[in-house]
Amino acid sequence: MMKRSTFLRAAVGAGVLAAVPGRAVGSSQAVLTNKVADLTGPGLTDRFRMAATDLGIPARTPDGRLLFMFGDTFEEARVGGGWWRSPVALWSTTTDLNGGVTWSGAVGGAAAQQLWDYPHDNPTFSTVLPSDVITIGGSMYLHAMVNKGLGNVVWTEIWRSDNSGANWYHTGAKFAPDIDGGMFQLLTWGLGNDGYVYVYSTGFQRNKPIILKRVRQEQIANPAAYEPWGYRDGGWAWGNPATPILNGSFGEMSLRPLGGKWVLTWFNAGDYRIDGMIMDTPTSNLYTAYRQTLIYGGAWGSEDGNHVAQLYGGYVIPGSTLSDMHLSVSQWNTDNGWPYRVMQFRVRGFG
Repeated sequence: MMKRSTFLRAAVGAGVLAAVPGRAVGSSQAVLTNKVADLTGPGLTDRFRMAATDLGIPARTPDGRLLFMFGDTFEEARVGGGWWRSPVALWSTTTDLNGGVTWSGAVGGAAAQQLWDYPHDNPTFSTVLPSDVITIGGSMYLHAMVNKGLGNVVWTEIWRSDNSGANWYHTGAKFAPDIDGGMFQLLTWGLGNDGYVYVYSTGFQRNKPIILKRVRQEQIANPAAYEPWGYRDGGWAWGNPATPILNGSFGEMSLRPLGGKWVLTWFNAGDYRIDGMIMDTPTSNLYTAYRQTLIYGGAWGSEDGNHVAQLYGGYVIPGSTLSDMHLSVSQWNTDNGWPYRVMQFRVRGFG
């Protein structure tokens, strides 16, 4: 079992490259990155009794708003600061991302409520963390990881909302933590124009590669309907045992169809940064796909437009384009317990 501070503690200074402030290096084209705003924290979300939170996984709701899904949440501005909840969610009616996302309300009322009732640190598990959320027609689906200590997944499951995130119920879909060699725990998914949901997944230990599966959109809550993508007998095909499609140390991921392409952003735990990739299809060769570093990890006291201390997450916010992309990025000072927040970054020139 792993403590929060151990799991998310980054080797501050590792992977930091010298750069012109706000401009990525080591790439063939200039990518301009800047922080737009803090999205959570005192003066921003304490009115929802959630001054400390992370993740902020965004999706467009069926009624056209934005819904951001958050992980371990506390009332005070510090990790462990009272009234522990996860997951919780906030709505936004923001249409101009360049001005920063603002909140229109919390799921549950005046105070952000846990999306379903369970006690933390019970004998079976300690917390439930969102993995990714997707909208299909009039419904939203949340993949969640049930953990007994961070990095120790006891099972994962899918929840559903039919009223733009206001209420959630269990679909019955439940996945064992050891399927696919433990590489189907932390996932991200996107809906293709062919009726399939494409799923990139990895372990929740930040030491495993990515695998790919697909499922018909109407079968998303049927674990038996997920079809792996694998290499066998000299070729790749659906239905073969899942084969890693990209090696590395992967944390949080965000796979989305965007601008006629597919984009993947992720926390590159091995290199302490957030990277982005553009592919023609989810089955494209990820080793040869266009790839850029979007935000580098940095040291406390030495942050700038594209260097962030103890960063993770990095989810594509709806309304983004390939050339003007917005990300929700988490930050946690594991020594002090604060900052522990979600921020918005803008990346121009990526696509």
